[in-house]
Amino acid sequence: MLPSPFKLRLLRMNEGVRAEMTASGPQDLVTELIEQQAAISEVLRAIASSPHDLQPIFDAILDSAKRLCRADMGSLRLFEESGLRLVAVRGDSSLVSQVTLSFPVLDKESFLGRLATSRLPTHIPDLTALEGDYRADLWVTAARARYRTALFLPLLKDNEIVGVISLGRTRVQPFTDKQICLFMDFAAQASIALESTRRERQYREIQSELAHANRVATIGQLTASIAHEIKQPIATARNNARAALNFLDKQPPDLGEIREALACIVGDADRANNVVDRIGSLIKKAPPRKEAVDLNAAILEVTALTRSEAVKTGVTASTQLAAGLPRIQCDRVQLQQVMLNLILNGIQSMSSVDEANRELHISTVSIEPGGVCVAVRDTGHGLRPESLPRLFEPFYTTKPDGMGMGLSICRSIIEAHGGRLWATGCEPRGTLFQFTIPAD
Repeated sequence: MLPSPFKLRLLRMNEGVRAEMTASGPQDLVTELIEQQAAISEVLRAIASSPHDLQPIFDAILDSAKRLCRADMGSLRLFEESGLRLVAVRGDSSLVSQVTLSFPVLDKESFLGRLATSRLPTHIPDLTALEGDYRADLWVTAARARYRTALFLPLLKDNEIVGVISLGRTRVQPFTDKQICLFMDFAAQASIALESTRRERQYREIQSELAHANRVATIGQLTASIAHEIKQPIATARNNARAALNFLDKQPPDLGEIREALACIVGDADRANNVVDRIGSLIKKAPPRKEAVDLNAAILEVTALTRSEAVKTGVTASTQLAAGLPRIQCDRVQLQQVMLNLILNGIQSMSSVDEANRELHISTVSIEPGGVCVAVRDTGHGLRPESLPRLFEPFYTTKPDGMGMGLSICRSIIEAHGGRLWATGCEPRGTLFQFTIPAD
């Protein structure tokens, strides 16, 4: 979410507008102040509805600035290694298409690039009156064919140029001081939005890196079990291949038995391949991607991957998956990561209890007003009451060799999907982990 300074600046502007509106004045002043308030509200709505996406925010800023300053077009370019890249443009459709097609990227040495590096606002009442080498600039030549009066403001962060925002009029009509001040406010908002989103993306990238590291580490714990899961179908396939060879040696060859043995070999190869695919999808480093997911199927894939680990530790695992669950929009790999962590935590929590009492139960159920709830319950010794409030804190762990990141990452994943993850103690023993995910 965008940090408070951005919203506070807009809210202060909003309060200022309301204060001015309480004073008596001409009708045109009242109309102007109402327009300003509406523009501020539009930007606030854009921030609230798309906290991680700059495009709607930039579009709202340009729309508002263009309307309040009585401009025909507004554009925003970001300063990158390749030059000034056009990221947003608003106005008449024919003007927008011309700008978008003509110069999607401008050289830093172009007229606009040099204006940006000046770090100062630039107001050009009439583009056709420019003199010197500016007249030969390709961008200026193209701009003069579209509009006459222009206003440019560099976007700065710590006095470093991050972009330039501009307004244009198709007629010669200089912008007033008041309009320039309004535009400077919107330019400042664009600068803050850029920095806010950059930090948000950095935070998400760090979260993604941590989640990937957690998946790799978790899979590492399953090395022996995974090796068994793969070796078992390979060994069975070898036995079936040997049997097929024996049936071939018969006179005449037993084609029916050979066909059955070969079909078993194909099935065994598919089993081994499925294990490898499941591991590959969990280890692969890829950006988060939301898609419609069959939650029960995703859970069954994880339980299949952990089956050997449960058998090795004497845990009886059971599932009770509700039929007809609504499909949910989620990142399948991230959701499976949560299940993998919860299942392995449950298995490990029962290592010191009597083997006859080691039971792990996984269930799903539909919830209102629309969503699913997943539960993983173990019969271990349970958690101490003082541990429950801190269980999902980063670096807090109840394991002697734990790092305390697994559950923290799981909670961040679930919350990023609009859900909730929590734990409760069970009677007479054990722990119940539950999480909810809203449906489409």
